[in-house]
Amino acid sequence: MSHRKIIFFDIDGTLWDHNNTIPESTVRAFRELRKNGHLLFICTGRARGFVNHPDLLALGFDGIVSACGTMIEYRDEIIYLHEIDKETAIKAVSSIKRHRLRPILEGKENLYMDYEEFRGDWYGEKVRRDLGGELPSITGNWGNWHICKISCDTTDSDREACFEELKDDFDFIVHGPRVTEMVPKGFNKGTGVRKTCELLGINIEDTVCFGDGVNDLDMFRACRLSICMGSGSDVAKGIASYVTDPLFEDGVYNACRYYNLI
Repeated sequence: MSHRKIIFFDIDGTLWDHNNTIPESTVRAFRELRKNGHLLFICTGRARGFVNHPDLLALGFDGIVSACGTMIEYRDEIIYLHEIDKETAIKAVSSIKRHRLRPILEGKENLYMDYEEFRGDWYGEKVRRDLGGELPSITGNWGNWHICKISCDTTDSDREACFEELKDDFDFIVHGPRVTEMVPKGFNKGTGVRKTCELLGINIEDTVCFGDGVNDLDMFRACRLSICMGSGSDVAKGIASYVTDPLFEDGVYNACRYYNLI
């Protein structure tokens, strides 16, 4: 596998850990991938407003597929964008609040959060810290959000009733008993991969991806070659083309070497 590929990378658990630490071997792999002329893309569930860490971007990407395929950038230009319309967004947030889920609304520029719902919460505090402090509030900007997807803490909520109300508008990616991503119907990382290839005129046979979790499954199915991190979920490992070593055991680098990408 020596000719140029387009390679898509999940972020969390694939490029870095929960402390935003990137292994040196991954930095080295990216340097060699770029030297060999491969196109490198982030492909993440995070909305673009939450893809801004300088260490991450310093790896060197040709583009970013964000918010589960609802936004695509190539060489600093937005080439595709789907935002949730105002009526659907208000309907969704009203249902979410009524059924006691705690939402974070995710857009291309901002994340919106009612901080009082997340004060002292590990994830909520991490989001605030990573984004540099106060986030625009959901309630204080009611209906005036520019968002691509929604993430929710579903602890002590009636999430099934909420899902039932919103099933015609959203697909749900459930990360265990606590966290769910709500993505506009018909969008996922796999659609993002295919749309990117369509817009850039790239053959889907030339796609490679790296991931580790349940929201990577559609990306794995879309790409010609899918690589799961050794510390990834069992379901992701089960459908991947190849399972590499864990993140801090040179997983990205070793897989790139295995497939002669570097």
